[in-house]
Amino acid sequence: MAAESAWPAGSGRIGDPAQVPTVPFRPEDVPTLPDSGPASGTSPGAARQARQAGVRGFDVPFARPRPSGGALLLTGSLGMGHHVMAQACAASLEARQMRVRTLDSLRMLGGPGGRLGEVVFRGMLEVPGLYDAFHFNQLRTGGRVATAIDALSSRFLVPRMRDELTREPVSVVISVFATGAAAASRVKADFPGLVTVVFCTDVCPHRLWVHPNTDLYLVTSPTAMRYVRRFHPRAEIAVVPTPVRAPFYEAPTQQDARLAFGLPLEARCVLLMSGSWGLGPLVSAAEAMAAAGVWVFAVAGHNAKLARRLAALAEREHRVIPFGFTDRIPQLMAAADLVVTSSGDTCSEARVVGRDLLLLDVVPGHGRDNLQGELEKGGAEIAGRDPRALVRSVLAALDRVRPPTQRITRGPRDWEDAFGTAMALVGLTPGR
Repeated sequence: MAAESAWPAGSGRIGDPAQVPTVPFRPEDVPTLPDSGPASGTSPGAARQARQAGVRGFDVPFARPRPSGGALLLTGSLGMGHHVMAQACAASLEARQMRVRTLDSLRMLGGPGGRLGEVVFRGMLEVPGLYDAFHFNQLRTGGRVATAIDALSSRFLVPRMRDELTREPVSVVISVFATGAAAASRVKADFPGLVTVVFCTDVCPHRLWVHPNTDLYLVTSPTAMRYVRRFHPRAEIAVVPTPVRAPFYEAPTQQDARLAFGLPLEARCVLLMSGSWGLGPLVSAAEAMAAAGVWVFAVAGHNAKLARRLAALAEREHRVIPFGFTDRIPQLMAAADLVVTSSGDTCSEARVVGRDLLLLDVVPGHGRDNLQGELEKGGAEIAGRDPRALVRSVLAALDRVRPPTQRITRGPRDWEDAFGTAMALVGLTPGR
């Protein structure tokens, strides 16, 4: 898949990106299991008994092989954040000579289950206050509705997990999605020696991230560690840095990046984006900033409708440079003076490149928790959704951050060392 720009090929517009490979880790690339059928090497009757037992209470009707060698990563196709974290874990394990495969927890539900989860989540985000109510009243506390949803998803996912681990045993299952964490906890007893790890980058992991048969939790802040212990007081927890992909450590200087995009060296420029879904008033924000004399790299992510609207805006406002889903974010950050975005992995990436943040309060629930966490780290301010108020915040931030801030001194080695130390806590020393 090529990097996507809203400009047609050969248009010659400023910022028109070259057709280069995009980030290779996409939701649609994640392998899934078939909706039905026994695991390889397992009789249909035994597989049927295993599925029935999984619904009743996870009994094991027949002997299972001991896990050996590899790792299974369980992600979830709600946005790109979970996939990026899974990719980081996979790269670290593979560098330690460990065989790794990755599966999408939602797509493993089979049938319409995975797609329904995304539809419901998106629908809740569109109703003001609804996801906030569900998150803080149910997910955060483990209310009846949330636990019922957790039990229902596990009813479908657990038998598939059993079949998958029987077909190809592993030493460790790392869940970077709450649905996968629940299933891994339920099947752990069936596979002697299996290590279960949960990796959550939220500031306040909610109840469905925490399960009794989890050997290790990886979190990215002391606050997150204490939220885990709310539900699992004796949990083994390691606080690790948020992993950041290598291209962000290799970003060019601002001058080189601007020359590559054809952007005036003296321009005031921001990168405007809001996750792979493009949440929030990005079109009106881009228009207002451009009208105030600010150049705007506006990234739509996978939101095709937003990409079309940004392209239409760019036709009448030359300071708006639109992009769809692109892997040139490190270069765009380097060219910009400021990154305007929602809370998420982009914040860690911007800090690596050395750019201050202006955060949009557009992701409810866990997004509000994470936004607070980013503000506490420093180098970040918060802005309202109203375009006029946002422009005032952008102009004030640009006055404060010119020239661009310095890159952070932490490097990718910090993540690798912390990850290796954490794996050793549960007896995993791959490559030795």
